[in-house]
This record gives sequence, C-alpha cells and structure tokens, in this order.
Amino acid sequence: MADKTLRKAVVLVSGGMDSAVTIALAREQGYRVHALSVAYGQRHHSELAASDRVAAMLGAVEHKTVAIDLRSIGGSALTADIDVPLDAVDSAAIPVTYVPARNTIMLSIALGWAEVLGSSDIWCGVNAVDYSGYPDCRPAFIEAFEQLANVATKAGVEGAGIRIHAPLVRMSKADIAREGQRLGVDFSATVSCYQADDQGRACGHCDACRLRAQGFREAGIADPTRYV
Repeated sequence: MADKTLRKAVVLVSGGMDSAVTIALAREQGYRVHALSVAYGQRHHSELAASDRVAAMLGAVEHKTVAIDLRSIGGSALTADIDVPLDAVDSAAIPVTYVPARNTIMLSIALGWAEVLGSSDIWCGVNAVDYSGYPDCRPAFIEAFEQLANVATKAGVEGAGIRIHAPLVRMSKADIAREGQRLGVDFSATVSCYQADDQGRACGHCDACRLRAQGFREAGIADPTRYV
C-alpha cells in the first residue's frame, strides 16, 4: 500500500467550523489536502473569504474555488430573495435554508477533481446530529454517494475506488468544537452565519449561529465568533 503521507485528498471547504475541523483531521491522518470551495450563488460571500483563510491556515497544498449558479434556480433562503428565519423554533420540517441538491453538486465537483488529481479520497464536513434537518447531511446520503462514485467514474471501475470521508457526521457541535480545540483550529477565522456581513460578522440569530453558539457553550469553550 502506498504511504498515506503521499496520498492526496480533496476536502470540501465552506469556511465554517465543520469544514475547518475536517481539513485538520485529514491533515492529521497524513493527507495532502487539496481544498475545494464552491461559489454557488450564496448570498453571504464572506464565507468564501473564510474558506481562503481556513485552507491557508490549516496547510492545504492548494485551494480551488469553482463557480456555479444555483441562484438561477433559487428555492432557498441562501440563494433567493427569501428571508432567513431568525430565532426559529426547532421543527421537523426541512427549513428554507436548505439549498436543493447542494451537497450532491459539491461532491460531484469534488469527485471530478479527485479523478483528475488521481485521488481516491474525498472529505466533507456534513453533520447529522446538530444540524438544520438537511437530507443531504445524513449518513445514508454519504453512503449512497460513495456507491454512485464507484459506478460512475473510471477511478471507481478501473482504479482503487473512491471513498467519501465524513468524520463529523455523527458528532455533536460540542464534540466538533472540542475536536477543533484539540487540533489547534482557530475558530475565529471561520464563518458559519447564514447572513454574515461583508466582514464576516455573524447575526447571532439564524439556525447556523444558534447551533454554533450552543456547541461552544456545551463544550465549555469560549465562543470566538465575531457578532454584528
């Protein structure tokens, strides 16, 4: 088996705390990280600036941002002129911040780049415990996409196969905060807010802000988030 320290991994990076911890975990396991962000038409552009910071800070060998236009189809408070819910009561319904097919599209782009790089490993920071109810953050989705990747690509059919790593999928936000602290992640460089301003300052009231703050509180870690 090839020395894992020489293996390449494509890691999806959103600029938030989950993807930062995911990069750090991939690096800890000896992977050369090729960070990938997607400018999909999101209303909060400061997350892309945070992606640049996080990728550089955590030692990615390169960082690529691919642009697609999900605003052209809309359907989400993150890509259309729909208000982001604030101080929402938890509900079983999938919220309007869900972006249709976003993780499928992002993983597909990562899959294409992994093939070009000769990488068998794709990492993403999806989380199914403390999340907003998105169907494409569940273990069943990751397992199904990995199966798809291995029947839809030359690497899957003729090569070593494709593996989708989702190390945070069963972790709480508090667990993620503790893991980031162990790995030395500077969470102040990350942006999670659904409507962060141009300087990356958080609103403190959307689902992403509430889950993030709860995670730091439950972990007993000071919240480094910059709020408006």
